[in-house]
Amino acid sequence: MKTIYEQIPSFCSECGSRKIIQDGGSGETICKGCGLVISETTINMGPEWRAYSLKEKKKRTRVGPPSSLSFHDKGLSTVIGPIGWDALGRRLSRDTKFKMIRLKKWNKRSMRNASKERNLSQAMVELQRISEKLHIPSIVHESAALIYRKALEKGLVRGRSISSIVLASLYGACRINQTLRNLEEIARHSTLDKKEIARCYRILHKELNLQTPVPKAQLRVSKIASEVKLGQETQHMAINILEEADRLRITSGKAPMGMAAAALYLACAMNGENRTQKVLAAASGVTEVTIRNRYKDLKKFLDPDFFDSNPLTT
Repeated sequence: MKTIYEQIPSFCSECGSRKIIQDGGSGETICKGCGLVISETTINMGPEWRAYSLKEKKKRTRVGPPSSLSFHDKGLSTVIGPIGWDALGRRLSRDTKFKMIRLKKWNKRSMRNASKERNLSQAMVELQRISEKLHIPSIVHESAALIYRKALEKGLVRGRSISSIVLASLYGACRINQTLRNLEEIARHSTLDKKEIARCYRILHKELNLQTPVPKAQLRVSKIASEVKLGQETQHMAINILEEADRLRITSGKAPMGMAAAALYLACAMNGENRTQKVLAAASGVTEVTIRNRYKDLKKFLDPDFFDSNPLTT
């Protein structure tokens, strides 16, 4: 196998032709004149992506992994690896080894010399921990890191705990990206009270002018349905009920989780799946009274023609 230090021959040893081609698919170097396979399984030192124009190539060119806001240094720092051997695999002398250990130590110190860098380092570790506990998607994780960086730049972290601002940033990112994580779930994986996280979120929302979309009840259906093990047909029926309710403006001013639970209760009645209000209330985190009231609203204001093909069971 060709290594990075070996050079591909410029002419064929069989016929002397200089028409040497490389087959990227098989990794073979072939003479175009006589067809001799000069070498096999050559390492392709090019990038793993393809570009179809010069502009696209310049845009995609990079060295190492892409930068990320979820690292305190955005993933662009230089790290001194394990010490003991040089690039050629030879063991370092005692003096050189101690010198590299000192360099590694001061390199780490210089990376976190400023108070802002130390703050970011601690915050990003906490954000990573909570994100893993809650199975947060990467796009939401990056969005939370960006919100925290903006809060740090504006001085909103001063006088408050790092954890509270991190959790508030994560909650804000979840709301912006319509990811179903409420304050109770986020507070459950921390030592902070839900009220403290909510207070910090209100500060971030006001000072950073966070643009959060109106929460949709349709997005809550699958979460509740998975808890109580409802079928896909019932879920689709509940989503259709909520879309019709949106059109008639029945959902205005109503909590999305309560509307989703009521729509599922109505869909269960229409589809013949028996789920009590108590079970749906426990899965959605709302009371049975809320489900009952929203259920009555849906039955009252929806067009009776909507239920003709699916008669209700009371």
